Amino acid sequence: MPHPVLRRLRTAAAASLLGVTGLLPSIGAATPAHAATVHVANPFAGATGYLNPDFTAEVKAQASADGGALGTLETQVAANPTAVWMDHIGAIAGDGGRLGLQAHLDHALAQQQGSTPVVFQVVIYDLPGRDCAALASNGELPATAAGLTTYETQYIDPIAAVLANPKYAGIRVAAVIEPDSLPNAVTNQSKPTCAAATPYYESGIEYALNKLHAIPNVYNYLDIGHAGWLGWSNNMVPAGREYAKVAQATTAGFASIDGFVSDTANTTPLSEPFLPNAELTVGGQPLKSANFYQYNPEFDEYHYDTAMYSTLVSNGFPSTIGMLVDTSRNGWGGPARPTALNSAPGTVDGYVAANKVDQKHFRGSWCNINGAGIGARPQAQPYGAGSPIIAFLWVKPPGESDGDYPTASHPHGDPHCDPNGTQSDGNGNTYPTDAIPGDNVPAGQWFPTQFRLLVQNAYPAFTGSGGSTGPTAPSGLTVTGTTSTSVSLSWTAATGPAGVTGYSVYRNGTKVATVTGTGYTDSGLSPATAYQYTVTAQDAAGNVSPASAAVTGTTAAAPGGGGNGCSATYAVGNDWGSGFTAGVTVANTGTAATKSWTVTWSWGGNQQITNSWNAITAQSGATVTAANQTYNGTLAPNATTSFGFQASYSGGNTAPTLTCTAS
Repeated sequence: MPHPVLRRLRTAAAASLLGVTGLLPSIGAATPAHAATVHVANPFAGATGYLNPDFTAEVKAQASADGGALGTLETQVAANPTAVWMDHIGAIAGDGGRLGLQAHLDHALAQQQGSTPVVFQVVIYDLPGRDCAALASNGELPATAAGLTTYETQYIDPIAAVLANPKYAGIRVAAVIEPDSLPNAVTNQSKPTCAAATPYYESGIEYALNKLHAIPNVYNYLDIGHAGWLGWSNNMVPAGREYAKVAQATTAGFASIDGFVSDTANTTPLSEPFLPNAELTVGGQPLKSANFYQYNPEFDEYHYDTAMYSTLVSNGFPSTIGMLVDTSRNGWGGPARPTALNSAPGTVDGYVAANKVDQKHFRGSWCNINGAGIGARPQAQPYGAGSPIIAFLWVKPPGESDGDYPTASHPHGDPHCDPNGTQSDGNGNTYPTDAIPGDNVPAGQWFPTQFRLLVQNAYPAFTGSGGSTGPTAPSGLTVTGTTSTSVSLSWTAATGPAGVTGYSVYRNGTKVATVTGTGYTDSGLSPATAYQYTVTAQDAAGNVSPASAAVTGTTAAAPGGGGNGCSATYAVGNDWGSGFTAGVTVANTGTAATKSWTVTWSWGGNQQITNSWNAITAQSGATVTAANQTYNGTLAPNATTSFGFQASYSGGNTAPTLTCTAS
């Protein structure tokens, strides 16, 4: 599938590396005394992020050049932490006028305030045969045994030597390991360059994990692409196995990996507030069947990361792994962002086009996207301490180009970056590249036009007073009770620079209420039916927050039954050892037609549903609820219907006992 392609070399990297003693000297920061390093579950909680002086200088120079109201907004970007990219060997010592790794760490020491730790983000990005499926980020090392040796001895070893210096033991180092690598091992093996590079990807990442995990204050996060790349179950399931394979090859096994990071340098939004349910039917078809999604049920990074978390845990990773999202350019604000649900379109393509915040024509577009904006600010625990998503980061510094396109003066450009070019989805459909018109800036270099657009289209927006508009997304949305005709909800209050004046409650993507408190009871519902809810917050100026995480509430069966009854039978269709598909047949065993039905069961193991069809499914722990869709709830006596699902698991996979209720 199409996928994001990231940075390439800023300059021609040196073929050999200065020894560690030849790196830039310390800037003179005193070495603080630290107790024994404690490896915490979430290194971003209770810490401050490192402000990269190179990036800060780029931002301030641009803001000064633009001046006026725009310059005021642009200046605020510099106050946010970004990652430092070690994207070629020469970057370790520092070249092209940029600081080297040791100099950055010395600056991080100088930025530390009291006992509050600093998180230093570093991107490890120089695998042999890097970026095998595209042209914009090809690296300096060939996919050969000699290239792997160079990667290990001249790249990973010197990085590890700098990070292991005892004077940096108090810095929490978050290492983003090789963007755009292992996902290619899952989806692009038909490309000869990727098939040849994959063994070197696996060996190189294994080596990097071994070296970096041995340093107690280093936290390793592997790149997992994004929802538009691995969101399909036939990509996500093998991806779980691939990451487990690499982890198990390391000395420490699963413990060598602290978590995973998605959306690196990409634009998939955190949430699609008006498209919360991929199974919602329009014109008799589920939204996921729209041409933009191509049956990929993961519309946004929140749903993708939570689904991938379950997949990874089912493949042996501990439940303590943390998921990170790069929000540096996935905000999609500005005048094109929809502000309310448009339910008028009668086709899935029209409905999706009218309501999606992701304004690309083709979901696979990735290069210098026109209309994209800076997203949520870097923060820890954005969905609360109980969520597997532990932080938002800006891994790709906003304003650095994704790549150039081929011209006489740019012979090695990538056609996907050509604003006048087109691309195919593999199904016979052709789309524009969505690249910003006019400029042709090589990857990793400062791109003024892109930076201006990212600031102007930021969501939440920047304001002239130095803050950002819009409340935070409500957190902790919970179903507190149900009856046969109602679902009660509560949530934690949102916050914002202008306060919060109220909340909007959405049922199955449609707004049903505006309330001022942090609770609501949705009444007048059908018995034994599952409903999905999200909540947004708003302030007096009309700014609206991102949507909360979705929850599903299922109403109880109607009292008495009224001659309605049903049965459900379960059959496994295909089981491959770490996942399976199953089908359930629902039969009306009563004497009257049903209006709705619900099937429930509890797993005996760790099975986790990753995708379903013909039913609205929800899982809480081991308990699963599956309710009819709008088109298959009515069953005449003795009539049947069916639904199915795909699930992941480890260990045993005993068939559960099903309970069916109907109204």
